[in-house]
Amino acid sequence: MPNVVTLDMNTPSVQYLCSKDKRLAKVISMVGPISYVPHEEDTYAFLIHEIIEQMLSVKARQKIYGRLEELCDGIVTQERIATLSDDEIRGTGTSFSKVRCIRSVTEAVLCGDLDFDKMDTFSDEEVIRSLTKLHGIGNWTAKMFLIFVLNRPDILPVEDGAFLQTYRWVYKTDDCSANAVYRKCRK
Repeated sequence: MPNVVTLDMNTPSVQYLCSKDKRLAKVISMVGPISYVPHEEDTYAFLIHEIIEQMLSVKARQKIYGRLEELCDGIVTQERIATLSDDEIRGTGTSFSKVRCIRSVTEAVLCGDLDFDKMDTFSDEEVIRSLTKLHGIGNWTAKMFLIFVLNRPDILPVEDGAFLQTYRWVYKTDDCSANAVYRKCRK
C-alpha cells in the first residue's frame, strides 16, 4: 500500500505557513486538503518521466511516456532501458537530447554512480548536486525529485512555471526573479 501524504489545516507545516503569511493562508483555505503519493518504489522511472516531461504539453508527454512504457513491457527500469537502442527510444517521440539524458541517468544508475537508496541521507544541496552533474538534469528536475520522491516539502521551486504563475497571482506581482521570490518566501 503506497504511503499517501495528506496536507490539510491540521498539518503542522501548513499551520506554520498560515501563521506566517495571511495571503498564503487564504489560498490554502480555498484549495483545501491535498494528497499525494511519494514515488518511493519507482524512483528511476520518476526521473525518466521528469526528463521526458520537460517543456512538453500534458498530452504530448503522456503519449511519449506511454510509448516508452510499452517498449519496456509496462515498467520503465534501467535494465530495460539499457537494452533499447537510441532509435527505439527516439521512436517514442523523444528528442535526441532527452535520449542522451536518459542514457546518462541509466548509465549512472547501472554503474553505481547514482544510488537512489543513499539519497535519502543526503542534504537537499547534495541531492541537487548529485543529480545536476548528469547530462540534462537541471535544478527543476532535482527539486521535483526532492519533493515527490524524497518527500521533502521545504523546497522552493523557483524554476517551476506553475509555481511562478501561482506566486504572481497570490502576491500580485510581476517580479518573479529568483531573488524576489526567495526574499518574499524567506519568512
